[in-house]
Amino acid sequence: MNSISRNVQSVEISGIRKFYNKVIQYPDAISLTLGQPDFNVPGKIKTAMIKAIEDNKTTYTSNAGIIELREEISKYLKGFHINYSKDEICITIGGSEALMDVFAALINSGDKILIPNPAYPAYESCVKILGGNIVTYNLKDDFSIDFDNLKRTLENEKPKVMVLSYPSNPTGAVLSGDDNRKLYNLIKKNKLIVISDEIYASLNFEKDYFSPAQYNDIKDHIILVSGFSKMFSMTGLRIGYVCAHKSFMDEIMKVHQYNVSCAPSISQWGAYTGLKSCMKDVDYMCSKFIERRDYIYNKLKSLGFELNLPRGAFYVFPSIKNFNMKSEEFCEKLLKEAKVAVVPGSAFGTKGEGHIRISYAYSMDKLKTSMGKIEDWIASHF
Repeated sequence: MNSISRNVQSVEISGIRKFYNKVIQYPDAISLTLGQPDFNVPGKIKTAMIKAIEDNKTTYTSNAGIIELREEISKYLKGFHINYSKDEICITIGGSEALMDVFAALINSGDKILIPNPAYPAYESCVKILGGNIVTYNLKDDFSIDFDNLKRTLENEKPKVMVLSYPSNPTGAVLSGDDNRKLYNLIKKNKLIVISDEIYASLNFEKDYFSPAQYNDIKDHIILVSGFSKMFSMTGLRIGYVCAHKSFMDEIMKVHQYNVSCAPSISQWGAYTGLKSCMKDVDYMCSKFIERRDYIYNKLKSLGFELNLPRGAFYVFPSIKNFNMKSEEFCEKLLKEAKVAVVPGSAFGTKGEGHIRISYAYSMDKLKTSMGKIEDWIASHF
C-alpha cells in the first residue's frame, strides 16, 4: 500500500475501540466502557449556546478563540495556582485536537517521546503518525511515577518530550505533592519539555491539586492540555484548550490554524457560560462520582479484586491476577457470559495487562446491576 503513509499504516485502531466493536454485538449487555459522564449538559450552557445562535454568533472566531473564554480559563486555572494569560491559551476542538496540535508542533521524525505505561492509547498513536519514536516510563503498582525507572530512562534515552497524565485515564491516580516536586527537579535538570494532559483536573477527589504547571520558573518547559468534555459533560460539543509559553504557542497556533481555523463558536460561548455560572453543577457531579467510586471500590474488593482507590477522573483499574486470565480473555468471557462490558487493560500498554478498566461514569443503578452480574459470574467460575 505505497499510496498510504507508512506512519499511519503503523497505527492500529485503539484497543478500546476494538473491544467496543465486540460489545455492540451484544445489545443486551451493560457497558461500563465509555469515558462519558451520564449527566446532561448544565441548563445555563444550553441556553447560552441557543442564544449564541439567535445572536448570530456563528461565524469564525479568532484562531485562538474568543477572548472572553480565554480570560475565564485564565481565572479558572489560577484557582489551581497555574498562571497563564489569555494570550497563552488557545481554544481547540476538544482535548484531542489540542494533543495532536502540540505533538505536531514539537515532533521531528525520529524524536523520542516519553509516555507513561499504562496510558491513554492516543498518545502513542499520535506520536507514531507524526514519525516520532515511543519510549515508555513505568508506573508503580499504585500508578505513581517510578522515579528510579524514569531517571534511568532519561539518562539512557534522552527523550525530547515527556507526556504526563494526571488525573489518569485509565488508572484514576493523581499526582502527589511529593512527586510534583521530584518532577520539577527532573524537568529543570534535564531541560525536558512536558505535555501535561489535565483533562480530568475538575474531577480531582483530593483536597489539593498538583501539576508541574504550578512552577512558574519552568513554565517555558510545560505545555498544559485540558478541556470541558468531562467537566461540563459536553463531550460531543468538542471544546478543549492548550496553554503554553509564547515560544511554544506561536508554533502550536500554526498547526491549529491550518488544521481547523477555530473551535466551534457556539460551543465556545457555552463553555464560557459554564465557567461563569455552572461550577456548582461541576461540584455536584464530582460528589456523585465520589459516591460511585466508593461503591465500586468496596464491591470489587469484596469480590476478590486487588485495586487502588481512585483519587480522580471516573475510572478504576483493578488487577485480575487472582483470576488467572489475560485481560482480553477475562473481558470477552465477562461480556459473553455475564453481559457486562469493561475494557481490557492491554488496551493501555504492556503494563496495563493484568488489569481491566471500569468506568463509573454511569448511574448508580447501572453500576449496581452490573456489579451483581459480575458477582454471580465470579461465583459460578471461581
